[in-house]
Amino acid sequence: MHIGVCIFATEYAIRIDELAREAEARNFESLWVPEHTHIPTSRRSAFAGGQQLPEQYKHTLDPFVALTAAAAATKKLRVGTGICLIIERDTITTAKSVASLDLLASSGSRSRCAR
Repeated sequence: MHIGVCIFATEYAIRIDELAREAEARNFESLWVPEHTHIPTSRRSAFAGGQQLPEQYKHTLDPFVALTAAAAATKKLRVGTGICLIIERDTITTAKSVASLDLLASSGSRSRCAR
């Protein structure tokens, strides 16, 4: 069985490179991060369950930058996005970011990017 870790990577969470090293040391297979780029300054509808939107949604790091740092800090940990909001991103820039991450995360000819 393959078990991974998922985190809202923010400036007040554990550093993503440190988490990646710790996850790999504990034999986790993968590390996943979400993306939430467009958060309104005010809301008319409540978050699920009537609660306020959790703060970490407003502070997530760019997933491809964060995953590149994680991949650079590890040897075999697979990395991927749990949520990637393609419709909210520029297509060419996203393709370049993903290709760059895939190249930098590769060990030899084997990619560590989760598909």
